[in-house]
Amino acid sequence: MAEHDQNKESLQESLQQVIHLLSKPQLEETLVHQPDLSSQGLIASLVQEQNLHELRTKLDELHPADVAYILEALPIEHRLVVWELVKAERDGEILLEVSDAVRQTLIADMDSDELLAAAEQLDTDEIADLAPDLPRDVFQELLETLDSQNRERLQSAMSYPDDTVGALMDFDFVTIREDISLEVALRYLRRLGKLPDHSDKLFVVDRHDQLLGVLPLKRLVVNDPELTVAAVMADDPVIFHPEEDASDAAQAFGRYDLVTAPVVDTENKLMGRITVDAVMDFLRDESESEVLSLAGLREEEDIFSSVWKSMQNRWTWLAINLITAFIASRVIGLFEGSIEKIVALAALMPIVAGIGGNSGNQTTTMIVRGLALGQISTHNMKTLFMKEIGVSLLNGLVWGGVLGVAAWMLYHNLALGLVMTGAMTLNLLLAAVMGVGIPLAMTKLGRDPAVGSSVMITAVTDSGGFFIFLGLATLFLI
Repeated sequence: MAEHDQNKESLQESLQQVIHLLSKPQLEETLVHQPDLSSQGLIASLVQEQNLHELRTKLDELHPADVAYILEALPIEHRLVVWELVKAERDGEILLEVSDAVRQTLIADMDSDELLAAAEQLDTDEIADLAPDLPRDVFQELLETLDSQNRERLQSAMSYPDDTVGALMDFDFVTIREDISLEVALRYLRRLGKLPDHSDKLFVVDRHDQLLGVLPLKRLVVNDPELTVAAVMADDPVIFHPEEDASDAAQAFGRYDLVTAPVVDTENKLMGRITVDAVMDFLRDESESEVLSLAGLREEEDIFSSVWKSMQNRWTWLAINLITAFIASRVIGLFEGSIEKIVALAALMPIVAGIGGNSGNQTTTMIVRGLALGQISTHNMKTLFMKEIGVSLLNGLVWGGVLGVAAWMLYHNLALGLVMTGAMTLNLLLAAVMGVGIPLAMTKLGRDPAVGSSVMITAVTDSGGFFIFLGLATLFLI
């Protein structure tokens, strides 16, 4: 934890240094353009060149992921200045690290030759990640530069949806035969000179590339060199198929503490591998997407994008909110007479609606998480539903009772306190029903249960809370 905090602090320091260097040319240019200074243009040029050199040196020292973080944290005009200073041979790595929204602004600033050069530095699986954002003519030209094997691999990787194992698969791995000795295997690795990143095992295949097992490197190192690979390998490895859900693979990586795992086709032929870094990237993207979806945002947004583009990304659920807010206002309008007679109702009704919305969002979050982890199915749905009803009933009685006592003490009206308790309990029960029902219904319809659930729950509990509270008040107080 301490190391994480230290890394985060160091990254923030780097960002502040970059911002400082970006601002220095403007400050010092103002100084050198005073009327009483000579050779103003030359001084300004020298000062700016020195600052840009310092900035370029600073960027060269940073990891591509750190440069990506800095680019995302800068306004577009400064972002493009920094992007121009990045070494061309690092463009591809950094483009892979930045968010999709920021990547679009960087690609828009590059010409075809720069894009082609950046893409050519990447592995086939990395090109597949970048390809959707490349202009069509650049991608076609890039295809022509690849040999037939890599072209086929690229087209294969791009054929799988983003949320499948095939989209996370890479093709950089080491294979060996089962009938060779460990000594021969070690000599083979020494000749290679370098292993692919995140290699903790070798894949054992036959002459037709059928996967027979895996040989963990630790077994290779500690066992007798005279033993054969077949005698030492694990013949029951965790394997994946390219059509499998990436979320299931991510859970398996966590469950079995995997670093790499083979990907095979229906005939058990080795196609590629999936690595822990690809899984971590997928989980990070999924987490960010879920947070945005809960707020009703359709896609990742560059925080420095134009007003018009940001408005386009946000307007859909704001429009829905407007409709639901109008419905809630009409519900209140039905009870205007009751509110006029008992003014305290106007002060108390937002409490019922607000607590109901919070409770519903808590339930929805638990259900969405359970669906994502595969923990919810038809066999346990009834048990889960009854559990959430029980939790809401108990919370409603406890906290509704607390608010009922508070209302009684404030307004010296016992009946009002009882109405408050009843309305709170009923609205929390409604929140539980909707909190379970909305995500499950969206899943049944083939939609992402996280998308807009928070907005919909709040809308239901607001209108329902107003109706329940004001309705009970009308029945028992007026």
